[in-house]
Amino acid sequence: MSGAVSPATPVLAVGPTLFTGDLRPRLLAALSGTLYFLGFAGFDVWPLAFVAIVPLLLALEGQTPKKAAQLGLICGTAMNLGGFYWLLTMLKTFSGFPTALCLVFTLIVCAFQGGRLALTGWLYGRARARGWGMGPYRYLVFGGAFVAGELVYPVLFPWYFGASVHQVPMFTQVADLGGPVLIGLVLLAFNAAIAEWLIAKLERRGPHKRVLQGGFGITLASVLYGLLRIHQTDARVAEAPALHVGVVQGNLGLMQKREDPNEGLRRHKRLTAELKQKGVELVVWSESSVTFAVPEEITNNFMRDRVAGSLGIPSIFGGVLFRVDPDRERWYNVALAADAKGEVQSRYDKHYLLMFGEYLPLGDTFPILYKWSPNSGKFTSGTDVKPLVVETGGKKHNVTALICYEDILPGFTNDAVRVGDPELLVNITNDAWFGDSTEPWEHLALAKFRAIEHRRYLVRSTNSGVSAIIDPVGRTVAQTKTFEAATADATVHYLRSTTVYELIGDKLWYMWAFGAIVIAFRARKGKETT
Repeated sequence: MSGAVSPATPVLAVGPTLFTGDLRPRLLAALSGTLYFLGFAGFDVWPLAFVAIVPLLLALEGQTPKKAAQLGLICGTAMNLGGFYWLLTMLKTFSGFPTALCLVFTLIVCAFQGGRLALTGWLYGRARARGWGMGPYRYLVFGGAFVAGELVYPVLFPWYFGASVHQVPMFTQVADLGGPVLIGLVLLAFNAAIAEWLIAKLERRGPHKRVLQGGFGITLASVLYGLLRIHQTDARVAEAPALHVGVVQGNLGLMQKREDPNEGLRRHKRLTAELKQKGVELVVWSESSVTFAVPEEITNNFMRDRVAGSLGIPSIFGGVLFRVDPDRERWYNVALAADAKGEVQSRYDKHYLLMFGEYLPLGDTFPILYKWSPNSGKFTSGTDVKPLVVETGGKKHNVTALICYEDILPGFTNDAVRVGDPELLVNITNDAWFGDSTEPWEHLALAKFRAIEHRRYLVRSTNSGVSAIIDPVGRTVAQTKTFEAATADATVHYLRSTTVYELIGDKLWYMWAFGAIVIAFRARKGKETT
C-alpha cells in the first residue's frame, strides 16, 4: 500500500536544526572549508585549525543524513579548491590537455576529494538519526565519522587535518602515539568544545561540562606530552652518532631534465663539490636527478663511471632504469645508494606511482590513452621495501628511502621502517610540475610527521624545493627556497627507536572508524522511532 511503513522499518529520529532554511547551514559549511584551508599547510594560519570545524558542527546539528552529506561536500570542496588550487597546473603539465578541460577535471577532483567530508557528514547524520550520539556523546560520534573520512575515503592526494599545526612542535609530538590522525583528533576536541558552547547558547541551555573539560583538557594534555617528548628526544639525539649530511637541489625544468640530462648532471656535481668542501659525509640528490634512461643490467657500471665515481663521498640519488621483458618494457623510478668510490650498494624502486604523471589509470588496457596524454609516464611499481645501505665512518647504516609522495603516507612508511629498521629516513622528490604554488610547502609539512612518528631524522632532497632536513621532533633544521639551484646541510644523528605508532599504526583509528560505520546502519535499541 502506497505510503505504508513496515513495522520492521525504523523511522529515523532527527532532532531540531539550529537554523531555518538551507542557506545559513550551507554558508557555514563553506566557511568551515575556507577556515580549514587557510589554517592548513601552505597558508599556515594555524590557529584557525582550532575553530575551523566549528561552523560545520553548527551546520550539521539536526540535519538529515542527506543534507549532512551535502553540507560535508560543500565544506570539503571549498577546502580542496582553496588548499589544492595547484591541481590545475599539475593537470596541465602532466596531461597536455587544454586549460578549459583541465579546469573541469580540477573541479571534479576537488569535489571528489571533498567527498571525504561528505562521508563524514553522512555517517554522522545517519548515526544521529538512529539514536546514537545524544547529548555530549554526539562529538564522539562525529570523531569516529571524521576518522572514517580520513582513513577510508579514497583520495588522489592524501592529507590530514593534523598537518595544520606542523609548525608548532608542542602540538605534534603525539604523532609517535597515534600518527597524524591523533593530532587531528586533538584539534577536533578543541573545536568540539567551542561548538558545544555556541550550540548551548543557541539552544538556550547550559553547555555540557564534560565536552568543555574534555576538549580543553585533551589539548592541554597533548601540549604537556609534547614538551616532555621534545626534551626526551633532544637528550637521545645528543648521545647518538653524528653525520654531516647535505642535500642538492638542482632546479631543472621538467622538460630541461629530459632534453639536457648532461646539464643536470653537471649542476649536481658542481653543487656536491661545494658540499664536500664543507665536510659533508653523505650527499642526497633528488628524484630522477640522473635522467638518463639506463638499462638495468649496466646500472652499476654506468652510475659509477658517469655519476657517482667522481663525487668522492657516499651518495643517494634518483634515477630511471628500464629492462625489456618478453611482454613489454618495464621502467622504474629508483633511489640508488653508492659508496665513496661510486659503486652502487643498494636500490629501492618507487611503489606508489603518481596518477597521470607516472601512469594512466587503465592505460595498459587502453593504450590510446597514452597518445592522448603524451606527458604521462609508464612506470612499474616496486615490489619490496628493503632499506638502502650507506657506508659512512667505516660503518654500514640502513636508510629507508621514500620517493615523491610516499613520504606523506604514514602507513606505508610504517611498513618500510618495520622491515628496514633504519637509522635515517630519506625522501627524494620532484615537485616542479606543481609550479610556484603552495604545494611544495604542503608536501613538506605532511612529510615532517614521518620524522616524529619514528623519532628519526628525515633528509629531503627535491628538484625545485622545498629541500629540507627535519629533526626527530619535526623541527626544520635546514631548508632551501623554491625554484633556485641550492644546497642545504646540517648535522644529523643516526637513531633507532620503536614508537607506539610504529607498533600499532592506525589500528585503533580503523576500529573507531568501523564503529562509526556500524552505528550508521544500526539503530540504537529503543531509539528507532520518533
